[in-house]
Amino acid sequence: MVSAVQSKPTAVPASSGLLRSMGQLVRRPEAGSFIGMIAGFVFFVVFGGETFVSAAGFASWLNIAAEIGIVALPIGLLMIAGELDLSVGAVIPASSLTVAVISGHYGAPEFVGILAALGMGLFVGFMNGFIVLRTRVPSLIVTIGVMFAVMGLTLGVSVLLTGSTSTAIVPSATSKALLGQFVGGMFEVTIFWWLGIVVVLAYLLHVSRFGNWIYALGGDRISARNAGIPTERLTISLFMISSFCAAFVGVSQAMVYQSAQVAGGQSFIFNSIMCVVIGGVLLTGGFGSIVGIVFGTITFSMVNQGIYFTGFDPNFGSVIIGALLLIAVLMNDTFRHMALSYSTKKKN
Repeated sequence: MVSAVQSKPTAVPASSGLLRSMGQLVRRPEAGSFIGMIAGFVFFVVFGGETFVSAAGFASWLNIAAEIGIVALPIGLLMIAGELDLSVGAVIPASSLTVAVISGHYGAPEFVGILAALGMGLFVGFMNGFIVLRTRVPSLIVTIGVMFAVMGLTLGVSVLLTGSTSTAIVPSATSKALLGQFVGGMFEVTIFWWLGIVVVLAYLLHVSRFGNWIYALGGDRISARNAGIPTERLTISLFMISSFCAAFVGVSQAMVYQSAQVAGGQSFIFNSIMCVVIGGVLLTGGFGSIVGIVFGTITFSMVNQGIYFTGFDPNFGSVIIGALLLIAVLMNDTFRHMALSYSTKKKN
């Protein structure tokens, strides 16, 4: 009689499970940006002192993060999809002047000026996507051309209608409260709009089916189209979201500063791209996350403003941002290879 010997399941040490969980977290797209954000915060806490961690210190970089973040989030979606939009630098001042001219110079109801400004943004986004799809010219080139076209039209129309390159607007109490208010006298209400957009786009990218479409589009456009994904409609939609968010920032700036100028908005072009890259999104597409973009935006804003709280020469701020961008690119590529190697091992 042969007795069966039952083998007891091998117990997995708790430390092994913890290490596995930590390894999975490190391989996420936002891992590098989170480490950079914490390192930057600690650096400026040490060298910036109590002023940096005061309410005024937080407001100084949160206000900037909100405006850049609203533009950077849809730029990040486009980059994940393998596209790029540089026309946002022209859409922001164009939308500011649209609402200022219509509601400030001509005295039309503010909702008319705001709707016209946002509609202009949607139209520019549609044209970006339409031209990219019909000409097959890289979106970098297309959006540069559209940027200069919008800048020229903004300048010409502004001078023609108002005789000036800047226009004043006195917002109503409602518009001021919704778009131009400073909560506590320091924090722009735009911060709450930014957080709302974060939630909406996080759902779009990470929960809804459109997120899978966006990743597939950035991975391989032809394969995505063959799989039945409406690549053309998705591309145009992403460009429209990008221009709409840029137009929203332009409208909010007009309400905050109670004026609009042709020259505003140029800094948003590269600042938003830097936030996205620092946030872990690859320039080649197909990899990134909304949380990472938020971390990247906060990191960029802290460095951009935190230098003024230290005893360092403010001119070194650009050096730090440039070094941060290079380090972020290297870290992002490293984390991507770690994630890919982990996925391969898991399949095997």
